[in-house]
Amino acid sequence: MIYLAHTAHLQFLGLVFGFLAWLFILTTIGINEWRLWYVDDVSVINSGVAWVGIWRACFYSHVLPQTENCQSISISDSFLPPEIPLAQVLMMLAVISGLLGNIGAAVAVRMAYFSVEHRRNMRMGFVLAGALYLVTAVFSLVPLLWNMSSVLKNNTIDFPPEFNLPAAPVRQSVGAAIGIGIFSSILMVVSGAIFLCYRYSLQSPDQAFQTDALRLDKLCASNVIQQILLYSISSPLHSLL
Repeated sequence: MIYLAHTAHLQFLGLVFGFLAWLFILTTIGINEWRLWYVDDVSVINSGVAWVGIWRACFYSHVLPQTENCQSISISDSFLPPEIPLAQVLMMLAVISGLLGNIGAAVAVRMAYFSVEHRRNMRMGFVLAGALYLVTAVFSLVPLLWNMSSVLKNNTIDFPPEFNLPAAPVRQSVGAAIGIGIFSSILMVVSGAIFLCYRYSLQSPDQAFQTDALRLDKLCASNVIQQILLYSISSPLHSLL
């Protein structure tokens, strides 16, 4: 049985990063603050700010029956710009691929830390986990950057009347969800790079120590033999002189 725990400490850290990044992606999906809409008319939206996410649009009001008013956003809604339905799909794919990446990374790290009979299988596990992490980062970065670009351009959304939201806000700002999502994507890229850069040594530390000791013994034996040969050659020469 071969133990390669000493070669996978950095990959264990990559697994921790990947799991935290996956949790941040889940947080990004659940937060409504993808876009912050600032409105002039505060007769209904009393706070003057509405939160537009990929699943819901919410605002606070003291006029309507409920203080926090939210309307669900479906992928089939025709009034949505293309970046929101795309975000719904790609972020869910990011959750799935990130979960698979965490499972693959955990299995590969376990093989390195406990036992492995076939090093190639462990190496393939690290490569698969790293590739899944990078795919997860791409799935999340594309909708995040697209929605951030729409916010910076102050693109409008033609909400239906029941949303009680204007078609065009006075201004928009990037919400916390996009910031958290971009951070999680960068963390995913770092984790993927760590796993893809994995290299195992051909020997364990004990085996390497034994090899070095054997080489030292051979070197000492070689030096002794050389001294004996030199002495055997030099002795007759001294006797002749």
